[in-house]
Amino acid sequence: MIAVTGASGQLGRLVMEGLLARVPAENLVAAVRNPARVADLAARGVTVRAADYGKPDTLDAALAGVDRLLLISSSEVGGRVPQHRNVIEAAKRAGVGLVAYTSILHADTTPLGLGAEHRETEALLRASGLPHVILRNGWYTENYLASLPGALQHGAFVGCAGDGRIASAARADYAAAAVAVLTGEGHAGKVYELAGDTAYTLAELAAEVSRRTGRQIGYTDLPQAEFRAVLAGAGLPGPVADLLADSDAGASRGGLFDEGHQLSALIGRPTTPLSALVEAALKKA
Repeated sequence: MIAVTGASGQLGRLVMEGLLARVPAENLVAAVRNPARVADLAARGVTVRAADYGKPDTLDAALAGVDRLLLISSSEVGGRVPQHRNVIEAAKRAGVGLVAYTSILHADTTPLGLGAEHRETEALLRASGLPHVILRNGWYTENYLASLPGALQHGAFVGCAGDGRIASAARADYAAAAVAVLTGEGHAGKVYELAGDTAYTLAELAAEVSRRTGRQIGYTDLPQAEFRAVLAGAGLPGPVADLLADSDAGASRGGLFDEGHQLSALIGRPTTPLSALVEAALKKA
């Protein structure tokens, strides 16, 4: 059986849909904190099990009989390592044959503060002795397009990424990579650096939006502290503002760039172009 933790989240949902296109529903497990959120998957024949990263007593039952597991990293930044440790230890007790983990691009060298917890989790997997594969996901293009309504309202994107090139990809592209690994062979022991085929700066993102809308949308680059203040002023909680500002600053130092094309090689097609994602986002804005 193949299990996906966090199956009710944005990435997890896409992975489950990809798996359902390849694997009989009765061979799939959606492991989630709130089973009610995936009642639709249960109705399609998927086994739904309660699994809370922070409650180890839920994990043994959730992983019983599981051969392959996708451990989607916890959303609780700052508390991820003990949560991931709980899942890894339960996977070892369950005798899981392969654990795939969603890490961060170039986790070993990234300038992004987010990298620390991913490095620790990768170390836990190595120490566990479990067969595993590391999916070092780059940035989701959707992370930047989430600010599109504000950019349209104010006439500019704001950030502190400078001229850093961002090789992001669609969330669906990363989901397809996870599906390929979970349903394929020969991935144990591999570390995949996953990123979009084409990189862009935030000024180039703004130019693409300008082309699509016929409006002049610019990019305003700020010092990291000022960008953090803008985010906080827009109502984001302090830790979230810190994270986003740090990530943009990391992008300015190459932290979101990669040109190895491992993602498109793994999924067997080009990654989704920025232009297509901008067009789709504008229809929703």
